[in-house]
Order: sequence, then structure tokens, then C-alpha cells
Amino acid sequence: MISFLAKGGYLMFPILLCSIIALAIIIERFINLREDKVIPKDFFNRIKGLLLEGHINEVLSICSKSNKPIAKIIEAGIMKYYFGRDEIKEAIEDAGRHEIAYLERYLNILSTIAGVTPLLGLLGTVWGMIKVFNVISMEGIGHADKLAGGISEALITTAAGLAVAIPTLVFHNIFAERADRLILNMEKNSMELTEILSQGQRDEWKV
Repeated sequence: MISFLAKGGYLMFPILLCSIIALAIIIERFINLREDKVIPKDFFNRIKGLLLEGHINEVLSICSKSNKPIAKIIEAGIMKYYFGRDEIKEAIEDAGRHEIAYLERYLNILSTIAGVTPLLGLLGTVWGMIKVFNVISMEGIGHADKLAGGISEALITTAAGLAVAIPTLVFHNIFAERADRLILNMEKNSMELTEILSQGQRDEWKV
């Protein structure tokens, strides 16, 4: 591995760093960007049932102890319960925007890595070819070993940059699509809860 990096030149190290960062983000997103992590159906149905029964304090207690994005949105709406439907809706939308940022975090980094690593590879290609032409200009074309070193550096960095960029771009698109789907589900569930809270406010729930 070390010899492979050495053959690719100094630009292999930023490419390697990018690959490590991308891998860490991909693992983190696989763990945290799941529907059962963001909007667990059992949790949501339980909260919905309690709200329909008017147990608003119990719901508030449950949500305050949970770190799930949907719980934070519900809690924000309940905190504005006595201010009417418009205030409830606005609070839920504000909390929803904050959770959207959580769902989309690190995706910009993946996008940047997918764009930067091919450029690093291209820079390595140019640098390797410069070495080749320097050897040719100074010693002619009779030194195949020196020429091969520059060509090898050019090809290795290009291949490494593409090897990091392609899967990073694929996973970025997968996670972006998944985040969009979860955001739509959260908006749908939030509107449903807004109506339940608004109806409860009109019916003067006992709390």
C-alpha cells in the first residue's frame, strides 16, 4: 500500500484523505439516514394515539426524552399548543427545517469530494507528464525506467482519483434521494399532527 502511494506521488495523500473522509460519512449516513431512525412507525403511531386521546402532557414527556427528529418536531408543535393552529404550524415548520438540515448534513462534503478527487488525479497526471518531458528534454528517450516512473505516477493518480470519486458520487445521490423521501414523509406526518393538535385545541383538551 505504501509503495503504491509512493508511486503515485504526493498527490496520493490528499486523495487518500478524501477517501477516508468519504468512507466515514457513508458509514454514518447508512446508520442514521434510515426511516426507522428518523420516523419510526411504532413511535409515531403511539404518539398519534396518545394525542387523539388527549394525553398531551404524556406526549410532551416522551418527546422531550427522545432524540428522534420527528419527536423534536412534535415537541415544538406542542409547546405552541395554546397559541392556536397558525402558531402550531409555524413551530412545526421551523423545527422541520432544522431537522432537514440534520438529514442533509455531510452531503455537501460528499459532493465536494466527488468533484475534487478527479481534479487531484488530473493534477497528478499533469505533474507526471511534466516529469516525463523533463526527462526527455534533459536525457532523451533512452531512459525507459525514468520515463516509466513519470507515466506510472500520472496513471496511478488518475485512477486513484476516479476510484474515490465514482463511488462517492453514487452514494451522494443515494443519500440525497433518501433524505428527500424522508423529508416528504416528515412533512406529511407533521401536517397530520398539526391537524390533530389544532382539533384538540379547538375541543379544549384536558391536560
